[in-house]
Amino acid sequence: MNAVVFSVWMLTIIIDTVGQLAFKAAAFESKSNNGLAHWKFMLKRPWLWVGIICYIFEFVSWLAFLSLVPLSIGVMLGCINIVVIMLAGRLFFNEKLTKNRIVGVILIGLGVSIVGGGI
Repeated sequence: MNAVVFSVWMLTIIIDTVGQLAFKAAAFESKSNNGLAHWKFMLKRPWLWVGIICYIFEFVSWLAFLSLVPLSIGVMLGCINIVVIMLAGRLFFNEKLTKNRIVGVILIGLGVSIVGGGI
């Protein structure tokens, strides 16, 4: 994998992770789960907008990444986001890591390593 492909891949991972964490923070901050009140509260908080902006940039970076690698490889390499987001959820939101999740993360990591090593 050349430096440009690797850099764009890392950029997509970082932007996607920040976006997911921002959405989680926006949902987590709201104490009300009362439908409309919950959404009104979230719309006033910056985390929701950070997530939306991240997803706009994620769209652009993902298109750039797919222009550099075949779709089948790009989608497989994109799966590493699942691992990164799960670990970030544990770090920032104290989410549980069960045995099944850990095994799944290891398998995803191995799969991405196998696919990534081939380009």
